[in-house]
Amino acid sequence: MPPLAYGILKVIDWAAVPVAVFALIHALLQRPDAYSAAERMTKPAWVGITAGATAALFLFSFAGTGWIFWMAGLVAALVYIVDVRPRLIEVQRGQRW
Repeated sequence: MPPLAYGILKVIDWAAVPVAVFALIHALLQRPDAYSAAERMTKPAWVGITAGATAALFLFSFAGTGWIFWMAGLVAALVYIVDVRPRLIEVQRGQRW
């Protein structure tokens, strides 16, 4: 693999880690009742999912043999950020759909 391509893949690998860490920290800081009020899985479930996503992004590489685990971790973190996080914020601010 050319050095430039390898460098770009490493940037992508490490750029995904802060995304998962942010999702994990956000999941940890939310009230447990907000998850049920937002009609999402429980807090322990989402903490486990985002922790697993963070671990997968740390342990595996997009360009390596464990790319499927890396991709699953990224998708899990993004689902939390795009779907669960906005609903939790709305519920805790008193807004409902």
